[in-house]
Amino acid sequence: MKEYIKHWLTEFGFQLSQLQMTLVMVAVIIVISLLIHWLFHKVMVKVVDKMTRQSRHLWRAILFEKKLFSRLALTVQGIIIFIQINLWLNPETTLFIWLQTLTLLWITLFLLLTAFSLVDGFGYMAREHKRTRNLPIQGFLQALKLVFMVVAIIFMIAVVVNKSPTLIISGLGAMAAVLMLVFKDPLLGFVAGIQLSVNDMLRIGDWLEMPSYGADGDVIEIGLTTVKVQNWDKTITTIPTYALISDSFKNWQGMSESGGRRIKRAIYLDVTSVKFMDDELMERLKQASLLAPYLAEKSEEIAAYNQQNKFNMELKINGRRLTNLGTLRAYLVNLLKNHPDIHQGMTLMVRQLAAEDKGIPLEIYAFTNTVVWAKYEQIQSDIFDHIYAVISAFDLRIHQSPGSADVRFFQEAMIQPSSHKESNTAAEVDGEQPADSART
Repeated sequence: MKEYIKHWLTEFGFQLSQLQMTLVMVAVIIVISLLIHWLFHKVMVKVVDKMTRQSRHLWRAILFEKKLFSRLALTVQGIIIFIQINLWLNPETTLFIWLQTLTLLWITLFLLLTAFSLVDGFGYMAREHKRTRNLPIQGFLQALKLVFMVVAIIFMIAVVVNKSPTLIISGLGAMAAVLMLVFKDPLLGFVAGIQLSVNDMLRIGDWLEMPSYGADGDVIEIGLTTVKVQNWDKTITTIPTYALISDSFKNWQGMSESGGRRIKRAIYLDVTSVKFMDDELMERLKQASLLAPYLAEKSEEIAAYNQQNKFNMELKINGRRLTNLGTLRAYLVNLLKNHPDIHQGMTLMVRQLAAEDKGIPLEIYAFTNTVVWAKYEQIQSDIFDHIYAVISAFDLRIHQSPGSADVRFFQEAMIQPSSHKESNTAAEVDGEQPADSART
């Protein structure tokens, strides 16, 4: 082809030197490349863009938005330029070697960017799809990009030094230790990502709690080396991906999917306020609709038991008796069973724990029928507001440590009698009768 053009120019009277002929060939390459560039980017890419925008298929729009076709067009242009260099230029010239090297680097670079566009498009489609939306695939995609990049760099080095890529790869064996050190976090993160995905341990959108890293919130991104958690105070905590395998963390997603959130809180009762039920307290509590059936049934059961065993009921330690604490437990169980916001299909109980120096813990253990945080806290607060308000109806007292106001009250109570006594003594010494004695 080169000789044909040279012969054609000679017929028209153009006698060109070797250098001039080379410049003509370079001009031909540039003109053809510009024509191809115009054809690809001004015609074909616009046609594809129009077809994509009219298409209802999500994958077409995503791939075009990720610049796949424009990068693929630039890759093809590089291949065409490479073919032209071999057609028009003399392989023995330095220009041929330089242009061929630059073209191969061009092809490798845009081939790498094309692969990146494919990976990004696949990741976007996975995030948009309902089944794969919460899967931790971001780490896999980043690892795939890293592999593509390493391969491209090796090929580029081989092109520049004019050596076989296999020779470069074999030489990397001596650098394995260095590479392991440099890529330690990506490798650990990649392995951790596989374990998280295979065992379905964590997904985007899960509520993760990891106190060792100060994380307590929603997972917003699972990457190759890091996991980002948006805490409830809207701060962002970054956790190494491999830490989720080496350390322990709590995933609250099971609670969210169950439809119920646990209430587990205790009130502390004063031990000295616990007593047997007397007739006055019994009659007063029978008026409570939640307690009337329980008290009637329990009273008959206890009376029959005591009569059967012929206990002397004048002594309180004989036989069975109702206590105000046990009656309170029965009342709270009935309260929870009739509460519209308590999940009746999950564990529900009111239990007494071992007594402590703070009193007797009476624990409420139940589940709300909502997992919404604000609603859950409202339900829990309403229940305990009611409990604190009705405690006195059972002749029970909440244990509370003395505060500063209580201490001052005791101090004043101790000071006032002694001051009064000293004033009376002083009056007697002066020959006066105390005011109280005079009134007497």
